[in-house]
Formats: sequence, structure tokens, C-alpha cells
Amino acid sequence: MKIDVFDMNGKNLKKPLELNEAVFGQEYNEALIHQVVVAQLANKRQGTKSTLTRTEVSGGGKKPWRQKGTGRARQGSIRSPQWTGGGIVFAPKPRDFDQKINKKMKIAATISALSAKVSTSNLVVVDKIELAEAKTKLIANMLKSFDINSNVLVVMAKDDEAVLRACQNLQNVTVINADLINVYDLAANTKCIATVDAIKKLEEVYA
Repeated sequence: MKIDVFDMNGKNLKKPLELNEAVFGQEYNEALIHQVVVAQLANKRQGTKSTLTRTEVSGGGKKPWRQKGTGRARQGSIRSPQWTGGGIVFAPKPRDFDQKINKKMKIAATISALSAKVSTSNLVVVDKIELAEAKTKLIANMLKSFDINSNVLVVMAKDDEAVLRACQNLQNVTVINADLINVYDLAANTKCIATVDAIKKLEEVYA
């Protein structure tokens, strides 16, 4: 498998990069990707919401009025759910949302998501992303040169403070290191721009 390599201005450098099929040439497994994404989002949940049921709200020990003869609906407690200040029906309580996904499933899902980017022509490989200064305009011009208007994941081989700062004001751009890449970010972003070094690092990890 080979893929074209471009510079930041969108110029084809005529030096195709050989991709490892074990990482970028596998079948798309939608069910596995969905399972891993759901688990990833569930594991981010804090599970700290807590409200009071009718048994936990203070007061309401006395019956508001007698059962019959008042012309009003019968009531047993001012802490019933239909009363203002009453308890909550099926009140949320602290809980653990964690879902366990084994390592092999995570790796297989990541490889499947990376392969999908290649098969759908949504992976753009650039020789390098270097900025003279942390200017948002420089990243915007790069996206414009590749005619990218959708959400895009920029994969770097290592931290680059200038690139991170330049992308902060672009809502549709997410920057991530190759060793931190995950299935959710790959699935949530239509396009993916990766440097040659980042591709090599991905192949080292997942091949």
C-alpha cells in the first residue's frame, strides 16, 4: 500500500509513503468500533449526580389535610414527588459507569478505524508540520490547501507547542500525539492529517 505525501501547502512531493497493511489495510469492523467508543465515553462519566428521593427529603411527617371532606385530592405528605420541594422519582444516585474493554479489542478497533481513513481517502499525509510562529492562520491555510472543511484530527509524532497553540482557536481541529491516538477521536473526525513521523510511530505501536 502506498499513499501520496504532501507538504503543508498541498503540493504533492512525488515521494509516496509505503503503508503497513497490518495497520492501514484491515477490514472495517463497525460493531467493534461502536463498542469501544461507547466504553470510552462511558469511562469518562463521573457518575456523581445525586438527588433526594421522598424518603430522604426532610419534613412531611404530618398529613397535609384530612382524607375526606375537603374537596381536594387526597395527600399523604408534602414531600411526595408531585409537591414543590418533594422527592425525585427514580432519583439519580452516584454510580460507576466504567466498561471494561480488553487490550486486544482496543488495538483491533484502532487499526480498523485507521484502515477506514485510508480506504475512504480521508487520510492526508504531510512530510512535516512546522510553524515559524503559533499563528492560527498558518493552520487555516494548510486546511484550505487540502480543501478540508469538516472536523479534522491532526496527528503529530510528538508535542509541538506552536501547533497546539495555533489550533486552539479552530473548533473543527483536534491535535493529538500518535501514541495517544484513540478510537473516539478517529471516529469523531471525518478527516485525518498525519505527519510521516506520526505514521511511522503508529506502525511501530500497532504493527
